[in-house]
Amino acid sequence: MAGVRLLLEGRVSIVSFTLGLSVVSLPALSSRFTEPEQTLLSDAPGRIALIVFIATLNGLLLLLYRAQHYQIAIRASFLGFAFGCGFLISITQSPWKHFGWYVCSLSFFHYSEYLVTAINNPKSLSLDSFLLNHSLEYTLAAMSSWVEFTVEKTLYPGMKQITWLSVIGLIMVLFGEMLRKCAMLTAGSNFNHIVQNEKSDSHTLVTAGVYSWFRHPSYVGWFCWSVGTQVLLCNPLCLVGYTLASWRFFRERIEEEELSLIHFLENTIGI
Repeated sequence: MAGVRLLLEGRVSIVSFTLGLSVVSLPALSSRFTEPEQTLLSDAPGRIALIVFIATLNGLLLLLYRAQHYQIAIRASFLGFAFGCGFLISITQSPWKHFGWYVCSLSFFHYSEYLVTAINNPKSLSLDSFLLNHSLEYTLAAMSSWVEFTVEKTLYPGMKQITWLSVIGLIMVLFGEMLRKCAMLTAGSNFNHIVQNEKSDSHTLVTAGVYSWFRHPSYVGWFCWSVGTQVLLCNPLCLVGYTLASWRFFRERIEEEELSLIHFLENTIGI
């Protein structure tokens, strides 16, 4: 029964993410949004359409799901909605185009963390697997990048239109995302978002696949993704801040994991 319940949680997230993503259909339902720089937020009808969409989506989720499943659905649909809005912005010639790339990258990262965990290690699956409440520092860092982008875009618009630099950032984001998810899938049930202090019977030392390239590929991927988001946004201040903060976080996290690994596998590796 537990397996069925966890499988259902994954299916709930997929359906809900897709429902949120369906926001991309709104422009197709209207002939108003045809100008290169026009988005759904450009005028009152577009904003009203978004409000109606959000209200309808939430009502549908309330009808479909209850309790824990609704909590999963509301998070997954929000991420799907964010991805869809980011996509709609990214295909325009709006000054916010590159920010649209960023929104797609951010929302997909958080949703895919949950989905891959549901597939890979359902026993550890929880609402925290979305990583939306990762830490106060993570939230403040994200908000700082939004503020920097907005302020610099207002004061120096051309600074946010360096497409070649944003493309490099997008490539870094995609590489980091793929590397991290490959690491999660390769590690299987050995992967957990929380550093484990007790060894389970299923814990083994993974050295195949991307783990033959990097000692900690999931952290390398996340580091590349994190720094890449700021290159994408052309945020010089947050680029420095993210690089230093991410390096420090992962260094401390890796030291903690290495100590746990030695403790878990000391008999296996002959320590």
